Amino acid sequence: MRVHVADHPLITHKLTVLRDAQTPSPIFRALVEEIMTLLAYEGTRGVRVEPVDIITPVAPTTGVRIADPKPLIVPILRAGLGMLDGMVKLLPSAEVGFLGMARNEETLEPTTYAERLPDDLSDRQCFVLDPMLATGGSLIAAIEFLLARGATDVTAICILAAPEGLEAVEKAMFGREVTVVLGAVDEKLNEHGYIVPGLGDAGDRLYGTV
Repeated sequence: MRVHVADHPLITHKLTVLRDAQTPSPIFRALVEEIMTLLAYEGTRGVRVEPVDIITPVAPTTGVRIADPKPLIVPILRAGLGMLDGMVKLLPSAEVGFLGMARNEETLEPTTYAERLPDDLSDRQCFVLDPMLATGGSLIAAIEFLLARGATDVTAICILAAPEGLEAVEKAMFGREVTVVLGAVDEKLNEHGYIVPGLGDAGDRLYGTV
């Protein structure tokens, strides 16, 4: 498994505002989208392309376009939805699926409650969006779900990660074609399974507590 931490001043600056408990939801949502676009730039370095012949105003030339089958973007509901627009802006030709997963707050284990994905993901590049890589359970389950349907190349993009969660994903994905792109790796998980210092519950801060 490959891990890339996008240590960029703009990401760090935006993360600082994102972490602030006083940042209101509208600004929080805008920042998540902006950070996602920056992370998507790093996460799509390996996106598959194919040659295409074109004619410029001056001469014929050969360029590239996104190859078929088109990449599949899979936000993990509900917090992953906040990252979707930032990803689609950079990769508008991609298709979008959805995976609903929730964490049991007692066991910290993930459960899948909804999915909208192609039955066959053979030869598809998939991009999984989840703001917080905490225990790693939800991300592992999501990647396993995609691989079981035939996906051959999965990239997970997360805003923050805890070392414990990252280690769990690395262990579970050993030998698999998986890349994890992160905005930052924080200090630790607390006794409730939350990232420290983190930014709180990303879903609640994006959409409220309803």
